[in-house]
Amino acid sequence: MLTCVKLSLDQLVPLGMLLVAAVVVPWMLWSPLGLARLGALHAQRETLALEVARLERDIERLRYQAESIKTSPSSIERVARDELGLVRRTELVMQFKPD
Repeated sequence: MLTCVKLSLDQLVPLGMLLVAAVVVPWMLWSPLGLARLGALHAQRETLALEVARLERDIERLRYQAESIKTSPSSIERVARDELGLVRRTELVMQFKPD
């Protein structure tokens, strides 16, 4: 005995949405924009986190150097000699020609 099942609009909408979800969700997961993209983004996030940590260490080192240059006379003298090429008045600079 076959019975005719009549579905109302209130029943068809959820069933239609379930059918669409059953097709679209697996397609999105295994498409190039799905899980593969998610894995690539996680790897990129890890790489960027390492880069941020390295840059934070560099910033801290540069802050320490800047503070040292502001407060330490020996640091000031080192910068003046190495980077600016300055010498004391009592020092004699000798330059030699390369052979």
